[in-house]
Amino acid sequence: MDEPKLDRRRLEVLRAIVEDYVATQEPVGSRALVERHNLNVSPATIRNDMALLEEEGYIHQPHTSAGRVPTDKGYRLFVDRLTNVKPLTGAERRAIHSFLDEAVDLDDVVSRTVRLLAQLTRQVAVVQYPSLSRSAVRHVELVSLSPSRVMLVLITDTGRVEQRVVEVSAIDEATLGEFRARLNALIDGRRLAEVAALVEEFTHSRPLSGPEPAEDGARGPQPAAVDALCASLLEMIVEQREERVVLGGTANLARFGQDFPDSIGPVLEALEEQVVLLKLLGEATAPSLLTVRIGRENGFDQLTTTSVVTSGYGRGEDTLAQLGVLGPTRMDYPGTMGAVSAVARYVGRILEQA
Repeated sequence: MDEPKLDRRRLEVLRAIVEDYVATQEPVGSRALVERHNLNVSPATIRNDMALLEEEGYIHQPHTSAGRVPTDKGYRLFVDRLTNVKPLTGAERRAIHSFLDEAVDLDDVVSRTVRLLAQLTRQVAVVQYPSLSRSAVRHVELVSLSPSRVMLVLITDTGRVEQRVVEVSAIDEATLGEFRARLNALIDGRRLAEVAALVEEFTHSRPLSGPEPAEDGARGPQPAAVDALCASLLEMIVEQREERVVLGGTANLARFGQDFPDSIGPVLEALEEQVVLLKLLGEATAPSLLTVRIGRENGFDQLTTTSVVTSGYGRGEDTLAQLGVLGPTRMDYPGTMGAVSAVARYVGRILEQA
């Protein structure tokens, strides 16, 4: 038998070992492979292939006289050689549509997405809010609550709504209306990263309802209330640049106790750290591009027994954030990858319609 055929057969044996181990949670022996899979070779040939796979580091024997289980290297090769992810059933697709279509705003979309991913994959789900650094201003609203209190509302094109109540010196409706109009004309459609400089520039521009510049170019000050509102808007933008991540389904890890031989504690502790979650999600990539990190590829000692499957989501080719799931390395990779990809695509469609 020539080398290319030998390589393909060995890959088939590895695939069978991964699938059986994920399904049964038990080390896989050659007899089980013969009985469960149509490999069209003798048991002796399979034993030989398993020995070669073990020698090359793709599988290992956890106990004497036991079958074999995949290593991280074996899972990596299995994932890299996948030609198709597992498609969702019609019932699963309908569930995604009906559940997410009922979302009323971005917070609800994110909350529902976390719950949906956790339920579909039976893993820990992680969803990042659309990044403000990639968002643009859709509108700024100013609502007078009293002569000295104004509600400032920032709405982005990704559906994020941030608001705060600002205490100001007295401001009349006419001045507030003029400020609203000039501010929106200045920053509507602009990326959040650009807005701070534009608002700062506005504070030094021609005063609202004020006189034209003097001959020497000097300008009078903006009304104190306008300065206070500009300062609050700048603070809001700076504060909200911090990326937000929502986590769900951590109780699912309890189903996989034997996959964490030492303790599940370090995994749970790592998941409590926002910076860890952001690093697990990774840099935003093109929508629909799946990333799978296995074991030590995650970069955290506490998470060497886990795998993470992530995908970017956004509008068209514009990636806004990441979502994904975390579970043990003994994971149904085709099914998990299919679910993450499908949910990411649908969340992107919702944002396109927002």
